[in-house]
Amino acid sequence: MSSINDQATVIVGAGPAGLTAALVLARYRHRVVVVDSPRAPRNDASQGVHGHIGLDGVPPAEIRARAWRELSRYPTVQLREADVDAVRAADEGGFRVELDGGEAVEAATVVLATGVVDVHPTHVEGFAECWGRTVIHCPFCHGEENAGRRWATVSDSADLAALSAVAFRPWSHDTIAICDASTPGVDEARTAARSRGGDVVAGTVRRLHHRQGSLYAVELADGQVLERETLVWTPPQRQQPLVTRAVDELKLTVDDGGFLSVDEARCTNVPGLYAAGDVSARWKQSFTASAAAGATAADAIHAAAVLGAVHG
Repeated sequence: MSSINDQATVIVGAGPAGLTAALVLARYRHRVVVVDSPRAPRNDASQGVHGHIGLDGVPPAEIRARAWRELSRYPTVQLREADVDAVRAADEGGFRVELDGGEAVEAATVVLATGVVDVHPTHVEGFAECWGRTVIHCPFCHGEENAGRRWATVSDSADLAALSAVAFRPWSHDTIAICDASTPGVDEARTAARSRGGDVVAGTVRRLHHRQGSLYAVELADGQVLERETLVWTPPQRQQPLVTRAVDELKLTVDDGGFLSVDEARCTNVPGLYAAGDVSARWKQSFTASAAAGATAADAIHAAAVLGAVHG
């Protein structure tokens, strides 16, 4: 009969999903290897995590450092800073996780918790400087810190523009939406928004005027300048290159947006390969949702290991 402790899990990514999965598995006394890239994480632009009890306002880097210290106390956990080049099925079962530099780690199970890549509009001057401060992707995440300001939101859908032109009233009493003039239904959206006290402006954002990341105006391609202090802009997202390669090589199932498809246990269509956090969720990307997904994956891994040990 095999021991549960013989079943190593490699967790790729040390965001809220990966770190929570590692902690839960450590509490189950599983062998865990957490591999995280030494490069700046996606949430590096955030000034603080919000909406998670006990951590509200704490910078992501501090949370990661705390978690790293907590995990280092568990003898079954290894923490590695490295880029993962590939996750492949091993000939003898399980997986082979290949790190940069040629090293490889064998694992019975793998959790992909890499997060995703925000595709920023590189043609918009000032976007990068304002990102995470006064250009925000989520009112829940950063709305409180921008409350009382003049808001605009960028939308590629007329229906969403009409809604978002008034939906952010809990944070601002002066809200508009910006939608490309060629978008079908933009005139009807403007009429609907104005009837509710908002507005839809037809145009394409060209430049953000700011002072050290503090937005004060949005300039459109036609030269129109809108005095706005907060811009809600949710950019498109793509998978990390590692995940894209894994999709091709392991034939992972993805949804229409390219996000990994998982079951209730956060398992992909490949047995033993789990995905948690933003990598498998387009619209549930909060710290809390990602942490919950990581815990769910860890519980499922433990349950599978127990069954395997009993019947092995």
